[in-house]
Amino acid sequence: MRRIGCLGLLIGVVAVAALFWAARDWSGAGPSNKPVTLVVPQGASLARAAATLEEQGAIRSAWRFRGYARVFGSGTPIKTGEYEIPAGASAADILALLESGKVRQRLVPVPEGYPSVLVHDALMRAEGLTGTVAVPREGSVLPDSYAYQLGDTRAAVLGRMQKAMRDYLAAAWKKRKPGIAVTTPDQAIVLASIVEKETGKPSERRTVAAVYSNRLKRGMPLQADPTVIYPITKGRPLGRRILRSELQARNGYNTYASAGLPIGPIANPGRASIDAVLDPAASSALYFVADGTGGHVFADTLDQHNANVRKWYAIRRARGEM
Repeated sequence: MRRIGCLGLLIGVVAVAALFWAARDWSGAGPSNKPVTLVVPQGASLARAAATLEEQGAIRSAWRFRGYARVFGSGTPIKTGEYEIPAGASAADILALLESGKVRQRLVPVPEGYPSVLVHDALMRAEGLTGTVAVPREGSVLPDSYAYQLGDTRAAVLGRMQKAMRDYLAAAWKKRKPGIAVTTPDQAIVLASIVEKETGKPSERRTVAAVYSNRLKRGMPLQADPTVIYPITKGRPLGRRILRSELQARNGYNTYASAGLPIGPIANPGRASIDAVLDPAASSALYFVADGTGGHVFADTLDQHNANVRKWYAIRRARGEM
């Protein structure tokens, strides 16, 4: 009887030790010394995922991983998607991640004022997207960062970008200030694209919008340099000074050669520029010029503006720029 008791005790000690070792193996640091990307396709089993994890060095043993999952896991099915597994992640953490569905977020960034040719470039170079798209209509995309998953189509992501613009513009238009210079949402996007490209400091945005709104109401040419550049480069950097011949060109966009709005947007304006056009500052300013700090100085009259221009030229001469 004493021998049987000792044997039982020994078996118990071994079982506890084995369970303790298994728990440490399950929750301790994993073997990978660098992050691992795992793609779980639609309908993939835990066994398939475990085999891939072992091949990539994220876990030590696929069969032990599956066994531990049965003992220690919650039983929740793993979810489809692309996962970024941190270096040294434990088997327990890996299973929890696969069960959580917290897939890797890839982003296509669209900064405020991006022209559509650059939106197209961003979509086409986004790793993991599939298919192709044409250059979107200018002004149809709302600047933001758009999340996608591996295997999503470029057309689907672009569709979300354009829906975001439609939805935001519709909501903003309903809250527009009475008496503004634009009479349709399309006109608002055209003017907002100019304001976006001409705003040096965010704090000036509504005043810049006021200047162009005042000019529109008076029938004055907007005289916005970006409208001269747009038909030449479609929004890409010009890389040189504007030529006199380009200032005189009549092409539907050049607001030096013609009064009123251009025939279309010159960029994709952000929310703040749309809002500024729909609620410009209470200002009678008709002119502005750079002030040397990245912003502008505004003027109500041409005489005031000419004086401000002379000050700006003096700043540029002091900098050796003229």
